[in-house]
Amino acid sequence: MQVEIGALVHKDCGPAVLEAMRGTEGVAATMIETGRSNDLFDDRQFGEYGEASIITIIADEEHKSAVFDKLYGACNLFDKAQGVIFMTEPVIRTSL
Repeated sequence: MQVEIGALVHKDCGPAVLEAMRGTEGVAATMIETGRSNDLFDDRQFGEYGEASIITIIADEEHKSAVFDKLYGACNLFDKAQGVIFMTEPVIRTSL
């Protein structure tokens, strides 16, 4: 089974996440979109809004902790409050 690990983080985290996830064991897919947020960041490039990276990672359940920790490190959340990360319960894949 797989889990979804998602993050809403500062826009500068996007390239670092792609690089960190490249070749990481247990990562099935990494997707990054951009958007704007008015409540997460002090750095607001557009008046009331700041740019954010919206990250989705699909990872194998047995590697979820390592992938989560690597994402946390790539976003530098140890030192900076620049976003949030979440993880879903395992998703069961079915085919029709």
